[in-house]
Amino acid sequence: MERIAPKTVGADLLDGVPRQRSVLPAPPPARPLAVPRARPWLLLPTPARTPFTVGYAALLAATSLLAALAPPSLVYALYQGSSTDVAHLVRSPAVVLLTSALWIAGGLLSPYALAFVLVLTALERRIGGARAACVFLAGHVLATLATEVPVGLAVLAGHLPGTSLHRLDYGISFGVAASTGALAGLLRPWLRWPLLVGTAALLLNDLLAYTDPMTNWGHLIALTIGVSTWPVIRRRVAVETP
Repeated sequence: MERIAPKTVGADLLDGVPRQRSVLPAPPPARPLAVPRARPWLLLPTPARTPFTVGYAALLAATSLLAALAPPSLVYALYQGSSTDVAHLVRSPAVVLLTSALWIAGGLLSPYALAFVLVLTALERRIGGARAACVFLAGHVLATLATEVPVGLAVLAGHLPGTSLHRLDYGISFGVAASTGALAGLLRPWLRWPLLVGTAALLLNDLLAYTDPMTNWGHLIALTIGVSTWPVIRRRVAVETP
């Protein structure tokens, strides 16, 4: 005869109670997001990271001190010998295109002196000294030719007097404008567009003031030249970024 084990009292009731879920361990607390610290010293050039900017800035500082301390007659002769006017471009284009970039119009107190340091430092840190120099030189040379060649043609056509062939023209502003346009293409959009629109607005305001329209047009042309380099410099940065 087979024995049947008696059921435990309350077993049926316990079978009807749902099982309690196992308690999982609490996840570790989320780490606070790291807030990037401001490093303003990166705005300034250093010999190790930005040798082109440091060397060029030292050269410009030397020529600016010379212009401030030398006799006015000597300074004017130096400016005139370095001028990229039509007469000099016809006789010795390579020489004046290089020497005209050794001077800062307005000296060390010019806004272009500060813009040169900040813009060239940022651009060289991103694309290297050789490419930054090429961008600067392209803006300086092409914008100069784009403004001076029409002057020569206008003189030949009789629309401008012959004195326009000797218009004093020197400085780094075309190169700085081109470098600003190029740098904007390497920045994040929230920095790129304010920089580009703000710079263009300042240059347009100078043009509308009509104090030196030839130079003002040159600044806008140089800015456009810098913007036109975006596909090239962006491709270079993308290739070198791991």
